[in-house]
Amino acid sequence: MNRDDDDLAFLRAGLKRAPKADPKAKADALSRAMEAFEKTHSAPQESGADTRPSSDRPAKGGVLKGVLGMLNTLKMRPVLTATTSAAALALGLFVMLPALDRGPVTAPLPTGAPVTAADAPALAEAEAPPQAPLKRAKAAPLSDPAPAAMAEPPARALAAAPAPMPEAAMDQLMEPAAMAPASTEAFANAPENPVQMTTDNPVSTFSVDVDTASWAVIRSALNAGHLPPPDAVRVEEMINYFPYGYAPPGDTGLPFRPGIAVMETPWNAHTRLVRIALQGRVPAVANRPPLNLVFLVDTSGSMNEPAKLPLLKQSLGLMLGQLQPEDQIAIVAYAGSAGEVLPPTAAGDRRAILAALDRLDAGGATAGAEGLELAYQVAAGMAAPGEISRVLLATDGDFNLGPADPAELAALVARKRKDGTYLSVLGFGRGNLDDATMQALAQNGNGTASYIDTLQEAQKVLVDQLAGALFPIADDVKIQVEWNPAEVAEYRLIGYETRALRREDFNNDAVDAGEIGAGHQVTALYEITAPGSPALRNDPLRYGARAGGGAAPATTGAELGFLRLRFKTSGDPAAGGGESTLVETPITADAGPDTDARFAAAIAGFGQLLRGSDYLGNWGWDDAVALAQENRGDDPFGYRSEAVMLMRLARSLSQ
Repeated sequence: MNRDDDDLAFLRAGLKRAPKADPKAKADALSRAMEAFEKTHSAPQESGADTRPSSDRPAKGGVLKGVLGMLNTLKMRPVLTATTSAAALALGLFVMLPALDRGPVTAPLPTGAPVTAADAPALAEAEAPPQAPLKRAKAAPLSDPAPAAMAEPPARALAAAPAPMPEAAMDQLMEPAAMAPASTEAFANAPENPVQMTTDNPVSTFSVDVDTASWAVIRSALNAGHLPPPDAVRVEEMINYFPYGYAPPGDTGLPFRPGIAVMETPWNAHTRLVRIALQGRVPAVANRPPLNLVFLVDTSGSMNEPAKLPLLKQSLGLMLGQLQPEDQIAIVAYAGSAGEVLPPTAAGDRRAILAALDRLDAGGATAGAEGLELAYQVAAGMAAPGEISRVLLATDGDFNLGPADPAELAALVARKRKDGTYLSVLGFGRGNLDDATMQALAQNGNGTASYIDTLQEAQKVLVDQLAGALFPIADDVKIQVEWNPAEVAEYRLIGYETRALRREDFNNDAVDAGEIGAGHQVTALYEITAPGSPALRNDPLRYGARAGGGAAPATTGAELGFLRLRFKTSGDPAAGGGESTLVETPITADAGPDTDARFAAAIAGFGQLLRGSDYLGNWGWDDAVALAQENRGDDPFGYRSEAVMLMRLARSLSQ
């Protein structure tokens, strides 16, 4: 038998030797305690005397008063017998446990004996600070002071103990503590684009992207005091969040104008950045066709948070002022099942629309697919020749009833897109944000995906940039770059991982791609490396063509590459099956960087830092902050200044 077993046996023997509880003795003890307590507290207080205690802890000699007061309280409870027995056992254990290490001590008070003032010395001794912690070695004398960090002595704690806890509350405490719900967020992303050898793969193809959801999610995370998940960082959406001073298309007849800029890479002096920019035209608002807009609002239980449904209501209310009186609004809500909250109503009747929004409440599961079906039915009933039909889905993306797979939902949205009804998505809230589903829906619905974390972001998306979200000017916009191996040995596209296309997809008009809305801008950055540069990451091939080994065709001159753009004219309901238009332009180093290009580079570096990129070398947070700070340029709405502050915050959080 080990030492612990010896101690347990000793404890059990001590409990058996304790005097048995006598009911009559218990009652007599309680009566005497009541009389002593009443005598002590029956003296009238002098008028005006301060009855507050002079200390936040009772005096040493007041322990007996506290114990008697507790007994008085217990006498008034129906659990008198059980509580008295439990207290007797606890008191017996407290006095006997030190005997395991300290040897003989004053005998414990019999559990059935009366409690009187004569017992105060025993209680006072019990009140003496215990030695901490229990040891097998000889303990210090009882007169030694207790350590400073020692908890309040048990007898003193008893004196200040509250009334017994109700059984229901006690049961609650005995259950395991409820854990905070785990995050179920899912983000659409892919591994960072690798470096490509031009001799092996000279052509890069991708779909444009004007979504901005990633930037707002990143900002939400940083403001909450933590770095965003790497999968939440889509660098192209960060870059495209900011307005730039690109030249408009003018009288070219094209829906957008391409632009090129070339500069030294901030994080690698031996490579260069090539910026490709598109600026969409801004049609006259007065000439736009009427809009039929269906608000599809998620009112499931997961939306019952301040940053979700309440913010959603405020956000949709903001955009009403941007609509024309002849536009029509309908509201469909879904939670468990879908229903029409507001039939098609003239946008000029703002009172009816706002009242319908105000009636929305959160509760139930999320029948997202059923809501989408109903929204499209309502939109079809509102459609008329020459008008625009749009569904605006506002949700946290938590579809848990019906088809919830992003691929299934995307297929549904793609079928409806062919009828001319496009879908845009607004995301709200964190914790169960299903970014992957939102991205799939927006991309297949020929719309945009945005994330609303503040009312200021709602102002930017639904007021300042509403025309771009609702009125596309070019569909299925694809970008393809062929790099000249005589000038570019290696390249990598920064961002656009989820927008990559196969080389043959560029000429296939059946392949869906991104849309450009009225006034929208698109920015893409390539990092390129010249032949012979010390920054080359790949060794030359032993067999076959080598980087920079072949002469460029005579007609290319000093071209770095060749840019091709394909798009379909928007506005035709059957645009998805129409023929595309091809635009081509050479990429040269003639155009140097401006403030916009350098700021975009700073944001690209910021995104790569958040993703933990391997391509930045020793370039870090201080460099990103300095580059963005120096190139804020014209910043009328403070977006770039906010970016600098977020970079500084990310730098602190990363440390």
